[in-house]
Amino acid sequence: MGQYTEEINKRRTFAIISHPDAGKTTLTEKLLLFGGAIHVAGAVKSNKIKRTATSDWMEIEKQRGISVATSVMAFDYADHKINILDTPGHQDFAEDTFRTLTAVDSVIIVIDAAKGVETQTRKLMEVCRMRKTPVIIFINKMDREGKDSFDLLDELEEELQIRVRPLSWPIDMGPRFRGVYNLYEEKLNLYTPSKQYVTENIEFKNINSPELENYIDPAQASKLRADIELIEGVYSQFDVEEYLKGNIAPVFFGSALNNFGVKELLDCFINIAPSPRSVQAVERTVMADEEKFSGFIFKIHANMDPNHRSCIAFVKVCSGRFERNMNYKHVRFNKWMRFSSPTAFMAQKKEVVDEAYAGDIVGLPDTGNFKIGDTLTEGEDLHFKGLPSFSPEMFKYIENADPMKSKQLNKGIEQLMDEGVAQLFVNQFNNRKIIGTVGQLQFEVIQYRLLHEYGAQCTWEPLNLYKACWIECDDSEVFDNFKKRKAQYMAIDREGRDVYMADSSYVLMMAQHDFPKIQFHFTSEF
Repeated sequence: MGQYTEEINKRRTFAIISHPDAGKTTLTEKLLLFGGAIHVAGAVKSNKIKRTATSDWMEIEKQRGISVATSVMAFDYADHKINILDTPGHQDFAEDTFRTLTAVDSVIIVIDAAKGVETQTRKLMEVCRMRKTPVIIFINKMDREGKDSFDLLDELEEELQIRVRPLSWPIDMGPRFRGVYNLYEEKLNLYTPSKQYVTENIEFKNINSPELENYIDPAQASKLRADIELIEGVYSQFDVEEYLKGNIAPVFFGSALNNFGVKELLDCFINIAPSPRSVQAVERTVMADEEKFSGFIFKIHANMDPNHRSCIAFVKVCSGRFERNMNYKHVRFNKWMRFSSPTAFMAQKKEVVDEAYAGDIVGLPDTGNFKIGDTLTEGEDLHFKGLPSFSPEMFKYIENADPMKSKQLNKGIEQLMDEGVAQLFVNQFNNRKIIGTVGQLQFEVIQYRLLHEYGAQCTWEPLNLYKACWIECDDSEVFDNFKKRKAQYMAIDREGRDVYMADSSYVLMMAQHDFPKIQFHFTSEF
C-alpha cells in the first residue's frame, strides 16, 4: 500500500449532471448544507434573503438562473473529503461539461420526476458510458405530480441504456407524498413539507409489520408493500461491483428543494462511490497511490475575483501529493514552476492550500501559462488524454466597438479563449477575427464578460459557415494549391494550425472529394 492510500480512500470526486431546471443547483446547495459549508438553506429561492446559490458566480448566470461556469466545491462529511464539480446544465456549454467529466470518478444524475429523461441528460450519459463512469440517479421533485415511478425506471433503462436498481422508494407523490422507504438501510423516512430537515427517520426492518399503518394511511401502506415486493422480484440485488464497472445505476427518490432524500443519497454515496482511480496517460497508466505528483488542467476560469485580472487554472490531482511551493514540471513548456498560493474552493470562498492528494482539485493562479490539457509532474513527461475541443458549429466575426479599448478587447478575448468558452480563428484573407462556438448563448456570455470584466465593447457580425476543420497534408504542393483555391476560407487557430472554414456541407464534401490527400479533422485532438 502506498503512503497516501489512506488519504485517497477518503476522497470522493464527482460531478452532478442534469438537464437545465431538473434541480441540480438546489441539490448541490443541499449537499453543501450537510457538509456545513453553507448555513442558509433555501437561500436560492427565498426572497427574504437575496443571496444567490453559491455555485453560480457570474452575473449572467444569476439573471438567467443557469450555471455557466463549472465550479468546484469541497467539503468534509463523515470522515470523507468530498469534491463536487458543478457542471453547466445548459446545452450550449456541453463541451465544458464533457471536459469536467474527465476529472471525476463518478457522477450523480438528477432527473425531474415530471419530465423524465431529457436530451441533454442522454448526451452526457453517453460520455459516462464511454469512460465507464459509475452513475447514481436522483429522481427529484417528488413533492410535485410526476410520472409513475415504475415507468420512470423503465424510461431510465431505455433512454440511458443502463440497468437500474432502486435503493429508495417513494410513498405516493405530489400533495400526497409521504416520504420514502430506504431499501438500502431498511428505514422509513417520513416527509413533512416546508421543513429544512427530515422530521422522522424510523428504522423499519420488516415492512410487512402492521406497525407501518401507524405512520402512513392503510392504502399507501399496502401499495408500498406491493411495490417493494415487485421491486425485489423484478430487480436483482444491488451489486456494488457492477455499479463500479458502470453497468448498473442505483436510484434514489426525493425532493432537493425540501431537502428530502438528499441525506440518504449522500450516505449511500460515500459508502459505495469509488475513490480516485488510475488515469490513462498516453505513455502509461498512472495509479492514484503513486508517490510522485501528477495532474492535468481541465479548466481555466478568468476573473474569479472581479477586482483582480487573474485567471485560475483548475488542476485535477491524478497521483501522489501536491505541495505548495514545490517545483513542478510544466510538460508542454518543459520548464519548472512553483506555486506559492494554490487554492481550494469552498463554494465562493477560496482558501490557500498546503497540500492536496489524488482526487482533489487545486486552483493555480495563471498568468497565461496554461492551456486546457496541460500536465504538471515531478519531472516525468506525461500527457493525459481525452480533453478535446470540438469543431464549432456557430461563427461570428467579432469587431471592436470602441477603438480606444482595443488592448482591453484583445486581452479579454485571449483570456476567455484560454478558458475554452469558445475558439478563435483568424481569417487569412482579410485578417478578421472569427469566434466559433457550440451554441448561441456563448456569444452573449462573451459579450457580457468583455464589457463587465475588461471594459471592452464588441459587436458581432453574422457569418454563414457550416464547419471549421483542422487540415493537414504531407504533400506541400497539394496543400498550397488547396490554400490558394480556398484562400477566402482559410484561417489559423491560436496554435497556428491551418483551419478550413467550409460554408456548407456540400462544399466540404466536394473539397474532401477533390483533395483526397488532405486530412480533415473535426476535433482538435489529432
